[in-house]
Amino acid sequence: MATCKHTLDSCAIVALIFLSAALVSAQLSTDFYDETCPDALDIIEDAVRAAVSKESRMGASLLRLHFHDCFVDGCDGSVLLDGATGEKNAVPNKSSLRGFEVVDAIKTQLEDSCAKVVSCADILAVAARDSVVALGGPTWDVELGRRDGSTSSQDAANTDLPAPTSDLGALTKAFSDKGLTAKDMVALSGAHTIGQARCVNFRGRLYSENATLDSTLATSLKAKCPSTDGNGDDSTSPLDPSTSYVFDNFYYKNLLRNKGLLHSDQQLFNGGSADAQTTGYASGMGAGFFDDFRVAMVKMGGIGVVTGTSGQVRVNCRKAN
Repeated sequence: MATCKHTLDSCAIVALIFLSAALVSAQLSTDFYDETCPDALDIIEDAVRAAVSKESRMGASLLRLHFHDCFVDGCDGSVLLDGATGEKNAVPNKSSLRGFEVVDAIKTQLEDSCAKVVSCADILAVAARDSVVALGGPTWDVELGRRDGSTSSQDAANTDLPAPTSDLGALTKAFSDKGLTAKDMVALSGAHTIGQARCVNFRGRLYSENATLDSTLATSLKAKCPSTDGNGDDSTSPLDPSTSYVFDNFYYKNLLRNKGLLHSDQQLFNGGSADAQTTGYASGMGAGFFDDFRVAMVKMGGIGVVTGTSGQVRVNCRKAN
C-alpha cells in the first residue's frame, strides 16, 4: 500500500480536498428551505411535471442542464447565464441545451413566493430529480443550499464536458477529474435512457463503426442523418429507441445489442472494464441501476458547490445580480 512518507505535499493536498468536500457536504442539507421558502420544492415539482406533461422530451433536457452545469466549474447555475463567451455557446451546448424557459418560469414563481432565497443552482438540482421521477425513474433526497456563480466559461465547457466521441478511458478520466468513480460514470450514463442526440454527434459512429452498430438501427438512422457534414446536422434521434420517454434500464439493454447511439454510449459495452456493470444494469428491471444512479446523482450534485455567504442568489437566472 502506498504511503505518504515521501510525498507529504501531495498527501496534504489530497487531505485538504477531502476535508473541503466534507465541509461543503455539511453545509448542504435536504431541509435547507424549510423555514425560508417552505413551498419551494412543491413549486419546482409542479412546474416540472407540467412541462414534462406538455413535452416528454423536456425531462431529459432539464436533467442534462444539471449535468452540464455541474461539470463546468461546479454546480453553480453558471450554465444558465447569457453571454457570448459563456457556457451556452460552447460546442457541446450551442443549439443543443434546452429548458431555459422552464427554469425562468420556475424562478419567477419562486421570487414571487420568497424573493432572493432559492438559487438557480438548486432549481437545476431539484428539477433534474423531479424530471427523472416524472418519467418513471427513481427519486432521491436532494441536498440544498448551493449558491450561484456570477461567471460562465465557454472554454471550460469545451474542455470539461465529455465528448460523444470519447473512448472509455477518456470518459473515466473526465468523471474522475470531477471526483466521480468509474462506477458513477456508468450509472450516470444511464441518463441516456431518455433524451435525444443530434446527427452531428453520431454521424461518425453511424458511417464508420459497422461492426459495433446494429444494422437495422443503422439503416433507420441513415434516413435522418446523411453522411455529408452540414446536411441534417440538427436532426435528432432518441438515445434509447426502445422506450424513449421512460426512465428505465433499456439504455443498457440496447448496449448489449449494439444499439448505443453515440460512440461514447457503446464504449460501456465494448469488451472493456465497464462491460460487467453494464450487463448487470441490463438484467431484470434495473433495480441495481436505480440504486447506483441516485447515489451518483447526489455525488454529482456536490461538485464544486458554493455555499454560505459566498456567491449569490441570482434574481434572474440568466444574469448576475
